Amino acid sequence: MIMKNSKQLEKHFKGIANHWRVEILLLVSKTDNLTVENIANILECNVKTISEHIKKLTTAGLLYKTYKGREVWHSLSPYGKKFVKFIKDFS
Repeated sequence: MIMKNSKQLEKHFKGIANHWRVEILLLVSKTDNLTVENIANILECNVKTISEHIKKLTTAGLLYKTYKGREVWHSLSPYGKKFVKFIKDFS
């Protein structure tokens, strides 16, 4: 197993550094293939806010996007799964 360097780790940690992003990761870990609208409704938050946080999680490599017609489904990447485990272990 190859250890990530500090810059690579920083990218992941910055991606998770917000309470909404933590909530999104935990939600997607329970229910795969959620749309932005689903996530916003469940978390009772503005769609634009959730969309921005999903963009940051995707850029950080913690979420995957799958395009199904006009819908975009979100699921955890392998690193996203590791971060969810970390969050649960740390809590």
